[in-house]
Amino acid sequence: MACGGKGETSETSSGEQPELSENNPTVLPSKPVPVFDADSAMDILKAQVEFGPRVPNTSAHKACAEYLIRELKKWTSGVIVQDANVVAYTGEGLKIRNIMGQIHPNRTDRIMLFAHWDSRPFADRGNPGKGKPVLGADDGASGVAVLLEIARAIARDSSGGPAPGIDIVLFDAEDFGDAGGAPETYCLGSQYWAKNRPLPISSRYGILLDMVGAKDAVFYQEGASVTFAPHVVQKVWSAAHKLGYGNYFKMAQLNGPITDDHYFINTLANIPSIDIINYDPTRPMGFPGHWHTENDNLENIDPATLKAVGQTILQVLYEEPVLGRELEP
Repeated sequence: MACGGKGETSETSSGEQPELSENNPTVLPSKPVPVFDADSAMDILKAQVEFGPRVPNTSAHKACAEYLIRELKKWTSGVIVQDANVVAYTGEGLKIRNIMGQIHPNRTDRIMLFAHWDSRPFADRGNPGKGKPVLGADDGASGVAVLLEIARAIARDSSGGPAPGIDIVLFDAEDFGDAGGAPETYCLGSQYWAKNRPLPISSRYGILLDMVGAKDAVFYQEGASVTFAPHVVQKVWSAAHKLGYGNYFKMAQLNGPITDDHYFINTLANIPSIDIINYDPTRPMGFPGHWHTENDNLENIDPATLKAVGQTILQVLYEEPVLGRELEP
């Protein structure tokens, strides 16, 4: 996870925000929504953490990439790996891999789900431990675990899954940024992807998951999300409250935006996207205490939080109509 926001909130009238304006939506008969398996998501999260810090240019990073590719191949119809060389703010060259799995790749109506899979190369908070690589159980691995479990749930659904095609994108080098520096020093993988799209796809909208596994996590409506994609905020928070997860998803808006992968997907790729992220303006730092410290480990993870986020996203996906197009295989 990158930089913080203003640390303030205001009430937002999500129910009054405009709905999507696509013409002639085709509403299909509703399908039962699969149950999100939090235990399976925890297994995926633990598998990532067992590699150690997933810092670009390390053996742990390389091994975890191969694991993620193998898992996506199990549960999606096609996997695209985008290898690239980027330069960090330190001047160091980084070999990065953006990993993308597609569900129903032939469908032109698509939704993008994304997270970052790398972990921070050095803790800039906490003592002792400052300067050491961050394990990133929450900040990185949690979002990836939820997305892979969503892919698994859809693949195992005999009904064929949601109406739109789904693109699951795991971005690299999100957290190799300058603490307190320019926002562009973060999110190197998503910036590269947005400028060098591996496929000419145009997603209806995108949802970013970042730091979605901690105990007592809370998700306020992030400022850039409300600015760029208020209709998506409405969908997600409404679904969460319908499912009984209002204790996680707060109906209040952060006045300040958070620099994260969704910002560059909005501004560079022009895909209206939101960020579901654990940020509470009543905390001293906004982010949880383990953020950017060596304590970002499995002790902070709660399967109930993974369940709340994963089940909410599945609900949103399965409620989507086909927008003015025939349903392709």
